[in-house]
Amino acid sequence: MIQEKKKKIRHELLKKLKDHKEEDRFRKSRDIAKKLFSLGSFLKAKTVLFYLSLDGEVETVRMIKECMKQGKRVAVPVIRRETREIVPSLLKDYDAELACGPFGICHPKDEYIRPVALNDIDLVVVPGLAFDRAGNRLGRGHGYYDRFLSRLPKDVPTVGLAFAFQIIEDFPPLEPHDFSVTTVLFA
Repeated sequence: MIQEKKKKIRHELLKKLKDHKEEDRFRKSRDIAKKLFSLGSFLKAKTVLFYLSLDGEVETVRMIKECMKQGKRVAVPVIRRETREIVPSLLKDYDAELACGPFGICHPKDEYIRPVALNDIDLVVVPGLAFDRAGNRLGRGHGYYDRFLSRLPKDVPTVGLAFAFQIIEDFPPLEPHDFSVTTVLFA
């Protein structure tokens, strides 16, 4: 029953993301970036792990480049399909170091993979298809971020980014493997 509900929500939100006007997506992404850049946990962070946005998601490219301009270290996920895990990797040059990886998600080319220890990450920016106001999150169903968040030190703040239509009231019951985020920013 829970799986069916999650599947239905994923289907609905993937359609909404696909149908979302590009100019609205960029405008709202800028508004969300402003909120992120004013968060106390972001201001204090020296190393931030960002997801690399897919089409339709809250756009993170400008956020990543701005973060680097501010002198922060930026890590991005490397997806290891064979172990079903995320390995954070230090990114130094956004335009030169990335290539298309598993699930169509960009990640660092092999020669630019620079693993970052979990203890060195000060803030994680997490994707999601749906969130509720309490920070519960529904991803795409592969479990990569839930497994990653389960390994992260408990005191590391996690921030979900979403559009207002991705904030849902009737959230499916959590399962033992589901991990929430500390904060959800949306516009």
